[in-house]
Amino acid sequence: MQLTYHVNAPVTAEEVADVFKSSGIIRPVDDLDRIEKMLQAAQLVISVRDGEQLVGIARSLTDFCYCCYLSDLAVSKNYQSAGIGSALIERTKNEIGEQCSLILLSAPSSNGLLSKGRI
Repeated sequence: MQLTYHVNAPVTAEEVADVFKSSGIIRPVDDLDRIEKMLQAAQLVISVRDGEQLVGIARSLTDFCYCCYLSDLAVSKNYQSAGIGSALIERTKNEIGEQCSLILLSAPSSNGLLSKGRI
């Protein structure tokens, strides 16, 4: 694996929809216009690629001074359990700074996965 992490680097709606589909996260993956609007509205997007392939994303809405809502955290199925989700969260924390609270609401089915480093 040649993983590289990027802050607010260009990603396409198609790439993000593919990661969402593969990860199991429930998002409007068949509505690429909506995915594009979601990306445009985000103040912080951390992406991870293996070579040219997008394999993970953390999309956040934030004011960078009080709170940050990490609204999408997704890692492609073939890359899960490698600590990529945890790395995306850590990189998000680094970008928002210590004064800003990170808010992440996860689906009940993924609660244990994150604590075990499987996302």
